[in-house]
Amino acid sequence: MLATTELALLRRLAHEQSSCRAPSLVAAVVRDGEIAWSGARGRVDGETPDEDTQYRLGSITKTLVATAVMRLRDEGKLDLNDPLEKHLPGTAFGSATIAQLLSHTSGLTAESPGSWWERTVGADWAALVESLKDGATRLRPGSRFHYSNVGYGVLGELVARHRGQSWLDVVRAEILGPLGMTRTSPHPEGAHASGFAVHPFADLLMPEPSPDAGAMAPAGQLWSTVTDLARWTAFLGGNTGGVLSEQTVAEMREMVTVDDGDTWTTGFGLGVMLVRTQGRRLAGHTGSMPGFLACSLIDANAGIGALVLTNSTAGVGITQLCLDLITLTETHEPSLPAEWQPSTVDPKLLELTGLWHWGPTPYHLRLLPDGLFSLAPTDGPGRASRFAPVGEDTWVGLDAYYAGETLRVGRDSAGKPNHLDLATFIFSRTPFDPAAPIPGGVDPDGWR
Repeated sequence: MLATTELALLRRLAHEQSSCRAPSLVAAVVRDGEIAWSGARGRVDGETPDEDTQYRLGSITKTLVATAVMRLRDEGKLDLNDPLEKHLPGTAFGSATIAQLLSHTSGLTAESPGSWWERTVGADWAALVESLKDGATRLRPGSRFHYSNVGYGVLGELVARHRGQSWLDVVRAEILGPLGMTRTSPHPEGAHASGFAVHPFADLLMPEPSPDAGAMAPAGQLWSTVTDLARWTAFLGGNTGGVLSEQTVAEMREMVTVDDGDTWTTGFGLGVMLVRTQGRRLAGHTGSMPGFLACSLIDANAGIGALVLTNSTAGVGITQLCLDLITLTETHEPSLPAEWQPSTVDPKLLELTGLWHWGPTPYHLRLLPDGLFSLAPTDGPGRASRFAPVGEDTWVGLDAYYAGETLRVGRDSAGKPNHLDLATFIFSRTPFDPAAPIPGGVDPDGWR
């Protein structure tokens, strides 16, 4: 990066560490799958922390557990609409679906009963289930967003049951190993920051505990570094390294439920937190455990994200800091659009492009560079979607109103395309073309 950009980023980081009195603070900008900049302020054991210093991730752990669940789904071992009872029988909350657990809409209680789980040694699965026999479901499953750490303890056990080993061993073997995240672990290993609470009225520190959370560990156990978390940030942006398909990660980033009302700024997909600001939609997660705060966010469309790790219980604006680092980078060094280049096009697809009409409304069907079709009104707002091929003359909608709907190409006796059938709506080359099977027919006297 330019020296001016690096200075602007470091100044923002330094301001946060100083004004919020963070014992130490590390951050990075991730661009096109790589660390474009990293910085640190404060001290860990008297030294400036670096990209290899571990901090606790807290709830960012949930995104890795969710990825393990989505791998099971992609392998056909479960369906997201399955009730939990089908896979973990005998609980008092078996009617909740796997999708609801992933998106915090299961209605499960936020915290496990008993002592504050983040500060005490956790019990095993049997003890957790026993503690949840009465009153575990606080809200009707599916009715609304209600963040649940318990839900991810449940999902960790779901992964373990299917794989025949602990959720942690699954995450290590199926996610951390393939992605080269060698410095992510359940407990600190090597260089690491100790967690502290900062006195609200004096410049003093109090060491915070970091016990093993037992069955609740999938909700926030892991520790990691700038290097590893940058790799994970890139993963959530679509650089999946073969751990999941890009389509599945994009599915995880799709909005399921909002957290803050009608004009949403935060919400959740499938195990992924979503943030909307200044025309951007970012995906990732925040984390909070005694002594630590963490944040990882990425704009998948722009290929830029940021991460922040600090060893302070509270008071550091990690989410806004992430957003500011992204904004500063894009302001000082805006991304250049990729160069346009012509490509080879199948003539059979080319003949489908151009002007079509839904009744009297004109639409354009365009062939996109990635082999998809885009169908959108020629002018003004309306129902627009992209479509992917699923068979001969058959396509499926990927987004917006026609997501999941089927588009079929109709041809005349000579094999020439003369209409599109999209979820029973007929598009013809000219408005209400009598040669197309317009539902209800066309007035025999035509336009007049």
